[in-house]
Amino acid sequence: MKVLLASIDSKYIHSNLAVRSLKKYAEQKLRESGVFCDGACEHAGEPGVISSEIAEYTINQQPTKVMADIYKQDADVIMFSCYIWNRAFMEKLLNDLAVVRPDVDIWLGGPEVSFDSEEILVRFSNVRGIMTGEGEETFAKLLSTYAAADEATDYSIDNFNSISGIIYRSSAEAIVCTTQREHLDMDQLPFVYEDLSDFENRIIYYESSRGCPFRCSYCLSSVDKKLRFRSLDQVKKELKFFLDNNVRQVKFVDRTFNCDHDRTMEIWRFIRDNDNGITNFHFEMAADILKEDEIQLLGQMRPGQVQLEIGVQTTNPKTLEAIQRPMDFVKLSRNVQAIKQAGNVHLHLDLIAGLPYEDMASFEKSFNDVFALRPEQLQLGFLKVLKGSPIADRCEEYGLKYTAAPPYEVLETKWISYDDLLKLKQIEEMVEVYYNSGQFVRTLELLVSEFEEASRDIYRDDYGGAFGLFSALGKFYERRGLDMLNLSRNSRYEFLLEFGREMLNKTNTSVDSADASTKADLLDEVHLMEALILDYYSRENVKTRPEFLGEEAVSKEFAKEFYSLEAREHRYLTSPKLIDCDDPRTLRKYTHLEKIIDRYVLFDYTRRDSLTNNSITINIL
Repeated sequence: MKVLLASIDSKYIHSNLAVRSLKKYAEQKLRESGVFCDGACEHAGEPGVISSEIAEYTINQQPTKVMADIYKQDADVIMFSCYIWNRAFMEKLLNDLAVVRPDVDIWLGGPEVSFDSEEILVRFSNVRGIMTGEGEETFAKLLSTYAAADEATDYSIDNFNSISGIIYRSSAEAIVCTTQREHLDMDQLPFVYEDLSDFENRIIYYESSRGCPFRCSYCLSSVDKKLRFRSLDQVKKELKFFLDNNVRQVKFVDRTFNCDHDRTMEIWRFIRDNDNGITNFHFEMAADILKEDEIQLLGQMRPGQVQLEIGVQTTNPKTLEAIQRPMDFVKLSRNVQAIKQAGNVHLHLDLIAGLPYEDMASFEKSFNDVFALRPEQLQLGFLKVLKGSPIADRCEEYGLKYTAAPPYEVLETKWISYDDLLKLKQIEEMVEVYYNSGQFVRTLELLVSEFEEASRDIYRDDYGGAFGLFSALGKFYERRGLDMLNLSRNSRYEFLLEFGREMLNKTNTSVDSADASTKADLLDEVHLMEALILDYYSRENVKTRPEFLGEEAVSKEFAKEFYSLEAREHRYLTSPKLIDCDDPRTLRKYTHLEKIIDRYVLFDYTRRDSLTNNSITINIL
C-alpha cells in the first residue's frame, strides 16, 4: 500500500519540515516490524507493507498540473499538510480528486485544519479524516492501521477509534473525534536531513523546541501551553552536520528561541566556535529579555553569521496588554541598539497592523518608534485572525472583521477602517521596495530627515517622520499610476529622484514661511543626486550609465591614469581578489569610479557589506 505525503509550499525555496518529520518518525518506528518499507525495498507492494513518499509542490504551480502529478503517483492514501497559504489551493485539489480518485483515502493535517475539522469533513465527503495537533505518533499509528487492513484485504475496516489525535469519518459516515494526542519528548523526533540532495538552493528549517512561553492572543502557539526542548547534545550534533555540509541557511522555527538564557548561550557559543564561514542561522526571539552576556556573545559572531527576527508588533501599551504580550520597548530598543553597534548581525523587526486599540495615529507612532532603530528589515504585516487563536473569540468586542478566505486578514476594527488599511498596504509596498531592499539607504536617510519635526509641515499631508515619508511616496506612486506597474530597478531609482524633486518644489513654494533654522536644513538637489548616485553604484556594477543620473563626471584621462597607477601601487584596491592584479582593465571591471561634487569615490564590488550586500566605497584622496 502506498501513502503519499503532499506538501504545497508558498515558494520553491521553502521546504516542508512537517511531512519529512512524519515520514522519518514512522519509518524509524515501524521498520523493525516489517510494516514500513521505502519504494526501493524488495517487500514494497506486498500486502500489509506500507511505502510512504513525499511530493512537494508550490502554490505558484498550475493546480491542473499538480493534480495530474498526484494522480500519476497512484497512491492508496494521500495526506495533505495544510496552512493558510495553501488551503484554497488544496480545496481545489480535493474537489478534483473526488472525481478522478474517488477510491483514495484522503487525510489532512496542520494548523489550518485543526480547528474546523468537522466542518471540513462535512464539506468534503472524500476526506477520510484529519490529524489534529502533533502528528508524528498519530501518523505512525495510522500507517499501522492501514497495514493491518491491507493485509486483511479489507480497506474499509473501521478501527481508527483507538488512535488519539484524529477526527475521522467512520464507515457509517458518522464523524468520530478521538482523545487528544499526548506530546512527544523532543528527542523522540527524528533528524530528517541526512540526505541534503533535495535542499540545494532551499531553506532548511530546524526545530529545537516546541511551544512558547508567551500567550499572544493572535498566535496559535498560545494554544500549545507545554514548552519542550530537544536535548543540547542532540542539537549540537545536528547543527554540526549542517556546518560540516556548508548549508547556506538554517532557520530555527522555535517560537521564542531565547526564552531559556543558559540554553541560548550554549547554542550560540557552539555556533560561534564551529563557524564554517558560510552557514547563516536565523532565530525568532524576544529582544527585551536579552541579557548583557547574550548581546556580547552575538557581537563575537562572524558578520552575517546570525540574523534575528524580533516581533515588536506594536509599541502601544494598551494594545500590548489586550493581546497578552508583555514587552518592554525601552529595553528592546536599548538591546537592539547594542546589537547594531557591533555591526555584524542582520536585524528583522516586525509590526502588525489591525491590532485592538491601535488607530492610525498609534500605528504611526509604532512605525516611527521601530524605524528609529534602523533594522536591516522592517516587516509591516497585517493581523491574521487564525482559527483557534484567542483573538478569534473577541471579534465582536473589537469590531474585528476579516476576509472569509485564507489568510483571514483584517479588514477593519473599531479603531481602524478599511480605507486606513489600504493606506497601510500602500506604505507596506513602499517600505518593501525602498527600505527592505537595502538599495536606497543614503537617499532614504536624506528624505526621512525632511519629514522630521523641523520641516514636516512643508511636506506632509497627514503624517510625519519615516511613516510620513513612505505615506507620501505611496501617494506619489498612486498619482502617477506606478502602483499598477511592474517597475525595473532603474525605474525605482528614477521615480525616487522624481519624488525628491517634487519635494524640492514644495520647499521652494513654502520656504518663505520657514524660519532660518529650517531653511538651512531643507533638501537641495545637489545632495539628493549625490545620495542617489552613491546608492545606485553601491548595489551593482553597472557599466551603462542611466540617463537620469546625468553625464559621466569622471574624464577618460583621469580614469585611465587612476587605474594604471592602482595596478602598480594598489593604494585602494587591496581585496584578496584584486591585490595581485596588475591589469588596469581587470581592476576597472570589478570596480566603478565616480566623481561626486568635489571628490572621487571608488566602489569595490569584490568587497561587500555582509548585512546589506552593498559594495565597499572608498574616498579617493
